[in-house]
Amino acid sequence: MTDFFDVVLSQRAYRKFTDEPVPDEVVSRVLTAATHAPSAENTQPWAFIVIRDPELRARIGELTQRAWEGGGREFSEPRLTPAMLADVHQGALGGVSAAPVLVVVCGDTSHCVPAVLEASVWPAVQNLLLAATASGLGSALTTLATRFGEELRDVLALPPHVRALAVVPLGYPAKKLGPPKRLPLSDRAHRERYGNPW
Repeated sequence: MTDFFDVVLSQRAYRKFTDEPVPDEVVSRVLTAATHAPSAENTQPWAFIVIRDPELRARIGELTQRAWEGGGREFSEPRLTPAMLADVHQGALGGVSAAPVLVVVCGDTSHCVPAVLEASVWPAVQNLLLAATASGLGSALTTLATRFGEELRDVLALPPHVRALAVVPLGYPAKKLGPPKRLPLSDRAHRERYGNPW
């Protein structure tokens, strides 16, 4: 079993995958971890659509590309380093949809009040990402395709009370990446009052 802190400190976004299939039992383990996340009033308002079909993955890839080329890149360009921009660009133009598995993470408004829907679903996404890392998979949190929510709804045959919030690619990494870059804790944690470094 992988140490929890090793997983947390090494989890990062992967946008390039091998074409090796991910077994159902691995996907099930990752999704089970996602369903053990906290949620408002324990409503568990998540739904996970697991997509392996190449045609469906391609359609989601088209939505991702349209969102990236239709303003996503321009929005991100001023803030991303050239290397990160190139990585996100590659992912948006086909790397993500080339993953053997896409998990579309949805929120079901019939299970909780809309005001807490996203706050209840994001912890499940984090569990999913961590469980993927612990299982030797690469993954990433992407939201570009959700910009075209109605088209994504049609692709997935989502009922009106279910809303797509994220697309998480899962697959074996094409190459191993080093640990993620993080700012020092003293830059982000404060003692007693804001401005008193930890």
